Amino acid sequence: MLQGKKIIITSGGTLEKWDQVRGHTNLSKGIMGCYLAEAALDLGAEVIYMHGYFAKLPDRIAQMRKIGFEGIEDLSEKLQTLLQEELIDIVIMAVAGSDWVVDQVFDQAGNALEAGGKMSSDEPPTIRFKKAPKILPQIKGWAPNVTLVGFKLEATTDPNYLIERAKLRMQTSKAQYTVANSSASLYGNDVLHLIVRHDGQVTEANGKKQASEKLMALLAGGEANGE
Repeated sequence: MLQGKKIIITSGGTLEKWDQVRGHTNLSKGIMGCYLAEAALDLGAEVIYMHGYFAKLPDRIAQMRKIGFEGIEDLSEKLQTLLQEELIDIVIMAVAGSDWVVDQVFDQAGNALEAGGKMSSDEPPTIRFKKAPKILPQIKGWAPNVTLVGFKLEATTDPNYLIERAKLRMQTSKAQYTVANSSASLYGNDVLHLIVRHDGQVTEANGKKQASEKLMALLAGGEANGE
């Protein structure tokens, strides 16, 4: 059981604004986050559900604390504040964060758009991007004792490659678990998910719902054993 444990679940995609009415996001709907939140609630956890602008909400969202975010930087600031101000036991980073954020927007004449402005609808802009900050490797710096779960999405369905990528993600982030799956999971519910633990143990799951239930069971066992 996870009774008395406080869990943060981040879900959905980030929205990186180009101006006040436009931006880019990704295909994540937050379905995995919903399953995770419901499974955590079933095990008695206190759930903080952090969701992207277009993410689905769990059926029992009224029983959770709901915190919305827009871009990756907004999520980072809100997550850091939570981890430094509250005692959080587990963080599950199911969010599909953007790899790129807007650096500067220019019109066709090369003039930079002022912050807070709106791009013209009459001609296409030129948008310069920069690399988005990575949140996962920072979490242990904010809360060293938190149990951390990351996700790794890859184009391949090769299990061995997915496992190796998951292990690499854990090394760089000091996460206890990483859930690896292929991009095919964006379009179907029965795709293989591999839950890789820091000691190399691998648990297979068929689809998002089963993966969420198996991950929560592993976390409940780990918390009970003081891992």
